Amino acid sequence: MTDLYRNKLKTQIREAYGRETYTYTTHLKYMGILAEHQEHVKVAQIIISALSSGGIISTIFYNQLALKLISAVISTLLLGINLYFKNFDLSDEIKQHRITSDKLWDIREDYVSLLTDFETLTDKEIITKRNDLKNRTYTVYCHSPKTNSRSYKQAQQALKYDEEQFFSVEELDRMLPEQLREKK
Repeated sequence: MTDLYRNKLKTQIREAYGRETYTYTTHLKYMGILAEHQEHVKVAQIIISALSSGGIISTIFYNQLALKLISAVISTLLLGINLYFKNFDLSDEIKQHRITSDKLWDIREDYVSLLTDFETLTDKEIITKRNDLKNRTYTVYCHSPKTNSRSYKQAQQALKYDEEQFFSVEELDRMLPEQLREKK
């Protein structure tokens, strides 16, 4: 096949790698959003539980109608929050995003390997590996939970401006043992 075709093939694989990295990072960001929501819900439940218990206990010592009403409202609020979040298992949703991101990480690393090996592979080998990666990605996407626009914007910020998934040569050298460093 021609060099023009190989260049188009490489461009397609590079773009697929980019999409894969965006999706992977978006799932990581969404996990962070969900974990933050989970933490806020737990803190709210603890605070409202403490207020509710304190209000109920205080009615034993002070037999005031206002205190009873406030305790009843707080207890009802706590019940409402608990019932609402009973149907939302944020821990399970976080776990599903972790599973998805782990699978996407593996595929992303295979894209990097394919791009690394690109010059040594035949066109047929490249096409076979590309199609396998495309099919694996499709399978993960079919079973993955959805993210939202906020997590996508966070991923965009992380990848475009914060270079979150990438390292400079100096950073890599600091992480590697001395014998594997490029700059001595």
